Amino acid sequence: MEDEPASAALAARRLIEGSRHAVLCTSMSDGAPYGSLVAVAQDRGGAPLLFLSDLAEHSKNLRSDARAALVYRPPDGPGDPLALPRVTALGRVLREGGPDCLADYLARHPEAERYTAFRDFNLYRMTVERAHLVAGFGRIHWIDAAALFAAA
Repeated sequence: MEDEPASAALAARRLIEGSRHAVLCTSMSDGAPYGSLVAVAQDRGGAPLLFLSDLAEHSKNLRSDARAALVYRPPDGPGDPLALPRVTALGRVLREGGPDCLADYLARHPEAERYTAFRDFNLYRMTVERAHLVAGFGRIHWIDAAALFAAA
């Protein structure tokens, strides 16, 4: 019999690793939610990486409250998009990352190389605390970070 928590973690990890974009959800200073489409990559340990401009609303929001969510979904295809799997990673997004993280990001998004010359662009890394996988009707799982990153 298949180990359901392990297979859920693996499904979530594959969806995250296969995604080039996600919706970044942050909180504005007045507490209002704010969502924006961002390009994502992963560091060598699987943590989400973002390359963001300090001028962007989501970056301003992260400076005052690092708690955030990244919503991943597969590309549009035929059928009902709500029947497709999706993952929400919850955690804290902080400005950090050295040359290795930037190399990992640029390997996924080589077109972003042109932004490295701008002083307002910085690398951010999400420390994932847990993830929420909706794999289809009635197939919903909370996955802790350890299980998510242990998924091969």
